[in-house]
Amino acid sequence: MSAILDTTGRLYDAALALVYPQACDVCGSAVESRHDGVACRLCWAETRLISSRDLLCWKCGVPVPVASKAINPEQVRCHRCDDVSFTAARAVGIYEGALRSSIIVLKQRPQVPERLVIEMVEQCERAPLDRATLILPVPLHPDREAERGFNQAALLGEKLAGRLRLSYSDGVLKRAAHTARHRAGMDAQARRQSVERAFVVSNPKVVGGERILLIDDVYTTGATVSACADALLEAGALEVFVLTLARPRHP
Repeated sequence: MSAILDTTGRLYDAALALVYPQACDVCGSAVESRHDGVACRLCWAETRLISSRDLLCWKCGVPVPVASKAINPEQVRCHRCDDVSFTAARAVGIYEGALRSSIIVLKQRPQVPERLVIEMVEQCERAPLDRATLILPVPLHPDREAERGFNQAALLGEKLAGRLRLSYSDGVLKRAAHTARHRAGMDAQARRQSVERAFVVSNPKVVGGERILLIDDVYTTGATVSACADALLEAGALEVFVLTLARPRHP
């Protein structure tokens, strides 16, 4: 049955591409499959996605040089993230190419391509994110969400929760302060100060005793998700994990 569905899907994609051709947002060539969203297969193949073979800082998830294949991955630390409050963070890939274009479009249109969902699920099936029991999106301030019309983190979280069959809650974690947008060039300390005490938990009973998986689109310095983790841990969460679509190549 799955083979029949795959064949049907490929035929549908071919017909759709013929009738309604879509240019890749990265290179301009034709996008062959709706599964890939706004980028073509070649651009996806050239985008750095993080796999189980990569050696990462166990806490923040930044790729690190491979010192030894025999090293215990749980002992790998970059030490730039020692002060953040979450247990561990992971990303689908590096903020470049097809992933970068997909995130930019996601901020404009509330549509999540299948490829992004599949890549997020794969990250969640690996340790330590596989310990998560409840999914929450990083909230936007109500004024900013009203301006945009949706919260892209909530779209991602809802899709992911459905695939993983995990509980999902949107609204229990709230942004209490309308913080300024992070500007290019702000260092980690400035970003941390800008979001300090910016988040509150409206109903601690929802998060108490849970291992939270926080969802956002981009991890930059970890300041925002660390501030979220502070609020969740204070409200009784056991652990806070983070999953984003992308992160920079270096912390």
